Amino acid sequence: MPVIPSKSQNLGVPIGEPEIKEIDVDCLLVGGGMGCCGAAFEIKRWADPNNISYLMVDKASLERSGAVAQGLSAINTYLGDNTPEDYARMVQNDLMKVVREDLVYDLGRVVDDSVHLFEEWGLPIWVTDDDGKRLDGAVAKKKGLSIRTGAKPVRSGRWQIMINGESYKVIVAEAAKNAIGEENYIERVFVVKLLLDANEPNRVAGAVGFSVRENKVYIFKANAILVACGGAVNVYRPRSTGEGMGRAWYPVWNAGSTYTMCSEVGAEMTMMENRFTPARFKDGYGPVGAWFLLFKAKATNALGEDYCIKNDYMIDPYRKLGYATGKVMPACLRNHMTLKEMKDGLGPIYMDTATALQDTFKTLSKKEQKHLESEAWEDFLDMCVGQANLWACMNIEPEHKGSEMMPTEPYLLGSHSGCCGIWVSGPDEDWVPDEYKVKAANGKAYNRMTTVMGLWTAADGVGASGHKFSSGAHAEGRIAAKAMVRWCVDHKDFKPALKQTPEELVKMVYQPWYNYEEHKGGSTAPDINPKYITPRNFMMRLIKYSDEYGGGCSTYYTTSEALLSTLSEHMDMLQEDSLKLCARDLHELLRAWENYHRLWTVRLHTMHIRFRKESRYPGFYYRADFMDLNEEEWLCFTNSKYDPEKGEMTFFKRPYIQIFDPTWDKA
Repeated sequence: MPVIPSKSQNLGVPIGEPEIKEIDVDCLLVGGGMGCCGAAFEIKRWADPNNISYLMVDKASLERSGAVAQGLSAINTYLGDNTPEDYARMVQNDLMKVVREDLVYDLGRVVDDSVHLFEEWGLPIWVTDDDGKRLDGAVAKKKGLSIRTGAKPVRSGRWQIMINGESYKVIVAEAAKNAIGEENYIERVFVVKLLLDANEPNRVAGAVGFSVRENKVYIFKANAILVACGGAVNVYRPRSTGEGMGRAWYPVWNAGSTYTMCSEVGAEMTMMENRFTPARFKDGYGPVGAWFLLFKAKATNALGEDYCIKNDYMIDPYRKLGYATGKVMPACLRNHMTLKEMKDGLGPIYMDTATALQDTFKTLSKKEQKHLESEAWEDFLDMCVGQANLWACMNIEPEHKGSEMMPTEPYLLGSHSGCCGIWVSGPDEDWVPDEYKVKAANGKAYNRMTTVMGLWTAADGVGASGHKFSSGAHAEGRIAAKAMVRWCVDHKDFKPALKQTPEELVKMVYQPWYNYEEHKGGSTAPDINPKYITPRNFMMRLIKYSDEYGGGCSTYYTTSEALLSTLSEHMDMLQEDSLKLCARDLHELLRAWENYHRLWTVRLHTMHIRFRKESRYPGFYYRADFMDLNEEEWLCFTNSKYDPEKGEMTFFKRPYIQIFDPTWDKA
């Protein structure tokens, strides 16, 4: 008679002693999102003529990997008639001035080229016809209208253009795969650690990871490595609990791997205190941008008041310092006003979808009204199906009833309206300050290389230069790929040598499984054991601590020196317990390593908050003991560096250098 497994038994892919696969390559691309897809597309044209080999490795499937996995309804960075200088000013304005203008401007010069490629590969982009009517992407394609040949895109804002984007990532991933060839990418392999060279200090030489489908550990040796694995979610307790806990605005598989792996080998980090706490439709986490920008909807409190007008006086102290004087209010300051309404008991907060649609309906025919209704729903169906489901099950018709909004839990990223990440070199051009260049021993600066020689990052990994979004992430991957090939040509004699033996690396990667095998007899319940901790229980502790002490939802994003000191003690204990993470199958091994990366990332984040003695991003987080901006002491970059040999973290400032006149009214 067959044994029917109980719910407590392990039903995932079983673990056994792994096969070791060692791979040598010149350029290793780690990640599968827009950044690495951009790098994969670009690298071929420069690498092949120079006989440089390349390999792309992702823990998922490229077609649905990264922040664009579910699709998008808009491309948020397309300059068109705008200038790179104005783009730099806009980013300054939204991110409270402390940004790397060299990196932002550099991206602004090339980002449109990636968007044109997307359309060429098949992405439907909305355009305006000669009569001034909006045509969605499918209709535009049928009529042969293209932004590459002069058609005007439909803008939902100054920088955003509308698309039919449910297959956005599939289109971009297919182009990346076709460019490099199937022999040059590996899917379902999770890279968990970077490896330093045994002979050259501060030089990356390889990486190690494991297959999430079979028992194999991969050891890579490389001359140049790009790490672009996205930002971090589930580092703070989500607002959705219970069955909804997996629901978040940012993809749950982004675990801070970019930040952790680069920081661990000594890469200099920057602005890790910055976070993004977006306002989103409550419970479904649906984006609000198209409603604000395309449909011209307003946010109101429970009394129907436009609280942004009512609370405008709250922004005066920032205007006096030269902030929030652009046409668009910085995202953190919009949150700042929202939170006041919530604290004053004037919630729930609503997106007034009904007024927005009804006002628009007045100028439209019945057929056009129906099409606008479809666009309202498609905004979610393109990228956040759960929100459309929520509207349906809550009997919400957006043309008749508003929908609740709420600031979410905090996320860490460098491509959206956030700028935490890694300090990298700007372009090796005369207008870029030397302080913004990372130079190798040969005196050259390699664009987007970190302070660890041979190590690059892009997209969410690059700090102090947000507002890249999907198109900018792709373009930045292309920038990095070109620089990596130049590095390999300049350092063609380098032979990577690893400090660890293959056996030592296997033991490190599979340690959670060894923990489980050694101690599984210590209790009758496999998820409760005095000798190990499961990834889920570990994450529950992590997000409880960060939420309560590190400025999460439960404290209205407020923290202080005392709270951060207590958090540090808890994190020290979690760091010890990370050595006792267990894995009963390959899926749990994945989760164990993801949560180790989350721990390192949230520690970096909260230590940076503790270092910066001001509240530079009110509405994203508050230091209760330093509520104001302190321009004299903190108009600067806050950076940190981990010493892999000593196991010590140091914090320091880098000067903010203004390159472009911040004429905010142009942004």
